[in-house]
Amino acid sequence: MSRWRPPQPKSSPHITPAGYAALTAELQALWPRRAEVVQALAAAAAEGDRSENAEYIYRRRELAGIDRRIRHLQKRLPELQVVRQAPAGGRIFFGARVRLARGDGAEVEYRIVGADETDAASGCISIDSPLARALLKKAVGEQIALGVPGGSERYVVLAVGYD
Repeated sequence: MSRWRPPQPKSSPHITPAGYAALTAELQALWPRRAEVVQALAAAAAEGDRSENAEYIYRRRELAGIDRRIRHLQKRLPELQVVRQAPAGGRIFFGARVRLARGDGAEVEYRIVGADETDAASGCISIDSPLARALLKKAVGEQIALGVPGGSERYVVLAVGYD
């Protein structure tokens, strides 16, 4: 059996201005960090036997991780489309902050953002997520049903706003 797997579908190229600035700042911060790791790697390599040198192995893996992230950001940043203008009307589109009432009566609030800036702790969900796709083009008062493991979840849109 082969290890080949089909590539993942490309995520949405949309991003908010704040998300784009954060990714750009991360890329700029990685270069000085990489220089520090290269210097520490050279010092660890100078200590002698590399096969049993834990510091050398750790720094080599750290450098590989930093290089991987730099390559990813350098490929991803030119593809991104910064969405600066909020759409008119009360419908849900990219960048919307949405307040929903779940079927059990609990209220939740989400913001629809790009795949590169999702953060579950702050309520930012990807536009590619099933919930965001179900919410797109809905207005206040409309209901959606979302299939979840073990059944379906119902939501009612209470409020829509843009930052």
